[in-house]
Amino acid sequence: MGYLFVGQIVHSKSFDELEVIDNGFLAVENGKIIAIGDATQLPNWRKDTSKYEVIRMTKNQFILPGFIDCHIHAPQMPNIGLGLNMELLDWLKTYTFPMESQYKDSQFAAYVYAKVVKRTLTSGTTCASYYGTNHREGTMILAQECLKQGQRALVGKVSANQSTVDYYKETTEESIRENKAFIEGIKALNSDLISVTITPRFALSCDQYLMNELGKLAKEHNLNIQTHISENLGEIAAVKEVFRASNYASVYDSANLLTPKCILAHGVHLEDEEIDLLKARGTSVAHCPSSNTNLQSGLCDVLRLRKAGVAVGLGTDISGGSNVSILTTIRDALGVSHHLNFVKKQNIKGTGSVTPQNELQKKVNEEYVPMNYKQALYLATLGGAEALNLSQKIGNFEVGKEFDALLIDIDVDPIDVYTPNVEGIKDKPENLEERIQKFIYTGDDRNISRVFVKGKPVK
Repeated sequence: MGYLFVGQIVHSKSFDELEVIDNGFLAVENGKIIAIGDATQLPNWRKDTSKYEVIRMTKNQFILPGFIDCHIHAPQMPNIGLGLNMELLDWLKTYTFPMESQYKDSQFAAYVYAKVVKRTLTSGTTCASYYGTNHREGTMILAQECLKQGQRALVGKVSANQSTVDYYKETTEESIRENKAFIEGIKALNSDLISVTITPRFALSCDQYLMNELGKLAKEHNLNIQTHISENLGEIAAVKEVFRASNYASVYDSANLLTPKCILAHGVHLEDEEIDLLKARGTSVAHCPSSNTNLQSGLCDVLRLRKAGVAVGLGTDISGGSNVSILTTIRDALGVSHHLNFVKKQNIKGTGSVTPQNELQKKVNEEYVPMNYKQALYLATLGGAEALNLSQKIGNFEVGKEFDALLIDIDVDPIDVYTPNVEGIKDKPENLEERIQKFIYTGDDRNISRVFVKGKPVK
């Protein structure tokens, strides 16, 4: 049995192009999209639709590609909302490492991860790039839970053999051995929904030899890679000192970790030569606006990265981020972009203590236009797929891609729909683009009525 959706369809074609089909149809067979078009073409497309479950949407419903979380720490979910008055390195020692060390207990891991996957799916995350912990068995439980609940996931056993607390540290040999065993364990699941992502925690947590070995593993098995970069100024200074490096990105590059299948979280303070290097290597960035604000890291200029040709997706970065919802992260990303606009305009005026800028930089700032909701929605869907090197499979509704999707209903709390039925007075929201805006700016998981991953309902 396939699915035939009839009604309003929304998906990104590019960063600047959001396709909205007011009266469309979309057909799904064996988990893949086999047709999309205007509903008037439906009779000519296929006379017999009896083998499909037909879903006819109301005017306040539409389908949207599933959300993609490019950076989330699954084991930190119990810590959401805690310690966010601290900066990064203090927060890690006070809250994160003590929590993550508990996942050596498999029962604890199973208890938490069942909740994590359920909550992210309920929030519309059909694909997540998960950090686990240093523990192979606990992280395997996370992967198994994703498979059980039907979520698409890249799962990483974290690697850390230095610059962390003594009770939560691996030896180099242990880290390499456990990574190899984890790779084999994921292969044994025999599911194309679950894959490995090699996960050095960040440069300070791994010595050069371990990073080199992780780079070799990623290349040998053609794996994704995830880690952090340039989140915090203190972190950047420490990386340069420890590795005697000219910049942060060069440390990863020396271990062959910067590849087209690598995504780096944050990138708040990247230098121009680092951005050029990421572009040359095809490496992407996960923008984590909530975390960067909460932990006082800074404002990541997404438009600067994209203009340089670097792919960008969104990450909740739980529990530095304070909400598991990518929908909330979209709003946070829009807020950061507007805040950057304020800062750039202030720089032009030379007010306060802002350092005067040269004429070229002034021109760049004058031309800066903050992101709009269509562009932010792209980052949450197709942009995320591109950043994770998955856009050949998911991200929008192109024929041949797998059907990861959300059925949105805005006629549900917390959104108010106004239908006065008074002559001459129009309904609000009036059209599909307005309904999308209502969802983006005021919706939550209650407006996500159904969730599909590879054509199967998971909510």
